[in-house]
Order: sequence, then structure tokens, then C-alpha cells
Amino acid sequence: MKSTFQLRYWNHINGWLLVLPAVFMIGLFTHYPIGANIFHSLFSMGTVTRPEVFTGLENYRYLMDDDIFWKVLKNNLVYSMCTVPASISIALGMALLINRNIKGRSLVRMSFFTPTVLPMIAVANIWLFFYTPEYGLFDQVFAFFGGDSHNWLGNPNSALYCLIVMVIWKEAGFFMVFYLAALQQLSPELKEAGLVEGSGGWYYFRRVTFPLLMPTTLFVMVNAVINSFKLVDHLIIMTKGGPDNASSLLLYYIYENAFSFWDTSYAATLTVVLVFILAIITIIQFTVVEKRIHYR
Repeated sequence: MKSTFQLRYWNHINGWLLVLPAVFMIGLFTHYPIGANIFHSLFSMGTVTRPEVFTGLENYRYLMDDDIFWKVLKNNLVYSMCTVPASISIALGMALLINRNIKGRSLVRMSFFTPTVLPMIAVANIWLFFYTPEYGLFDQVFAFFGGDSHNWLGNPNSALYCLIVMVIWKEAGFFMVFYLAALQQLSPELKEAGLVEGSGGWYYFRRVTFPLLMPTTLFVMVNAVINSFKLVDHLIIMTKGGPDNASSLLLYYIYENAFSFWDTSYAATLTVVLVFILAIITIIQFTVVEKRIHYR
């Protein structure tokens, strides 16, 4: 008969064998690319006739003096601060609406979720038509009321906000699904108890419903923040970062340096900065925010 020590030993070995495939895949597709980017960012741009040369932190010093990088980073922060709270708020509102027993609920659900299932390129082309000067949907509506034509995507003051509106329209339906699933898991006895206590609709939502939805909100928030830093395809179709980098975002700037300018070393440096920003945001979300959500 095996001793207690042997059982613990083999259970330990079996546990590691079970998680080894997952650890291998995470290391191969997550940690190795991050390490390779950090290593590659310490070299100069290589060409056919001139190989890469170790330059240390030279790429990072150049980044600190890069005006385009700071402009793109500012654009991305504005983009994130607009899209994340707006898409979450709208998603919660839509979920609360379709969770009720309203007429035509299935049709309303389908209409809210339809933008999510559309391909990104199709969405970009649809909104490109909406924003087309003179012939686009928005200018046609404004012309009907006597307004003037506006170059929505060609104006530096409006190009970024046009992208923000489009992304909110597409992402709100996706986040709505998670809120709807969470709402349907809430016990109806809580609602009955609230009615017995005489609480109104807004008070019940603020004191009962919304606190119980906070774990879902954290999950949605993490996804929304990540999505706000990975927009590329819409930019390629609609603005290509213009005019004058007014709508360029950080990941698109990385793509531009890597595949348009072929400066892979500087693109790796920008990628390291992007990963660092996302890591800081994630740490804040899973330390400060999560503790408040679960009342720890």
C-alpha cells in the first residue's frame, strides 16, 4: 500500500502533467512573443545590406522624442475614455430593456445584436458611406433640415470622434449579451422583497441590481479596454490614421511602422510600450477594482 507521501508526490506530478499543455501554449503564444519583442527592441532596424546592430535603449530614447507617438497615445487615451464607459452604459441599458416582457422583444434583441455579428470590414464600409460628404446618410439628413455638408472623416477635429461613434455602435450589442445573461441569473425573490419594502425602480437598481452585476461589469470592462487598444482594420478602411494622424491609434501606428516603413525594431519598441500600458491597466482592474466589486 502506497504511503501518504507517495500519493501526494504522484498527485503533484499528475497535476503538473495536466496543466503542462496549457502552460506550453501560453508560453509559446504569449510570453515568448513578449520576450522576443523586448529583445528585438534593443536592436536597430536591419536591411539586406546592413544587419541589425545592438543599440540598447536607443529606440526608447527616440520614442520619447517622437511627437507622432505622443499624439497617437493621446488619441488612444481619448478613444478609450469615450468608448469604454459609453459602450458599457449603453449595453447595460439595452440589457435592462430587453430583459423586460416588452412587445416584440425578440426583434429588439436581434436589432441590438446585429452590429456585433457584422464583419469589421463591412461595418467600416457602411459607416464610410454614412460619413461621405454630400452623398452620405448624415449629410443627407442635415441637408433635409437645411444644414451644410461636412467632411466628417477629413476634418482633424471630428475624424477620431466619428470612429468612436462607430465602435460604440458595434460593441454595445456584444457587451449587452453578458449583461443580459447576468440579469437572467438574478433571483426574482430579490425583486419581490424590494417591492414589499417599498423600494422604487431606480433605488432597487442602484442598491441591488447594479452591485450584483459588478463582476460582469469588471469582465466587460477588461474586454472593452483591450478592444480600445487593438483597432486597426477600421482605420485602414476609413481614415488610414489621417488627417495628419488625427485619428491614428497606437496599434495602427505599430502596424504602420512594421509593414509600411519596415522599421520592425521601432515597431517592437512600440509594442513593448503597448503591453506595458495594458499590464498596468489590468493590474489596477484586478487589484483595486475587483476588491471593491467583491467587497474584500
